[in-house]
Amino acid sequence: MHFQLFYFHNNIYMEKVTVVLGASPNPERYSNRAVRKLSEKHIPVVAIGKKESEIESVSIRKGMPDIGTVHTVSLYLNAKNQEEYYDYILSLNPQRVIFNPGTINEEFEEILRKEDIEVVTDCMLAMLVCGQF
Repeated sequence: MHFQLFYFHNNIYMEKVTVVLGASPNPERYSNRAVRKLSEKHIPVVAIGKKESEIESVSIRKGMPDIGTVHTVSLYLNAKNQEEYYDYILSLNPQRVIFNPGTINEEFEEILRKEDIEVVTDCMLAMLVCGQF
C-alpha cells in the first residue's frame, strides 16, 4: 500500500503516514477513535491489530506488514506487548513514536532516542483535536 499525501518540510516533500499499532475494531477503544480521527483529517493511516477487520474504510492488518515510508507510529499496546514490535518499529524508521496513556515504556523510549527518533508521551487524540499533531 502506498500513500500520496505530502507535506512540506525543510524544502522537501515527505509522505506523512501514521501507523496505529494496537488498532481495535471496537468503536469504544481509543485506537479505533484515533484511526477514525486520522481518516477524518485526511492523514493516511495504517491500522495494525490482533485480527484483520475494518474501522470504517480502513482495514486493520495483522502482523508486521511492509508499509513503506512512515512518519509516526502511535502505540496502543502496553509495554509488555510492545516488545515483539521493537525491531519492526525501528525498521519503519519513523520520525516519531507516540506513547499514548497506558503505553509508557522507558526501555523502548531510550532505544528510540538512541536512534534519533522523537519520543512523544501524549494522547494522540488530544493532539489531533488541539491541532498539535
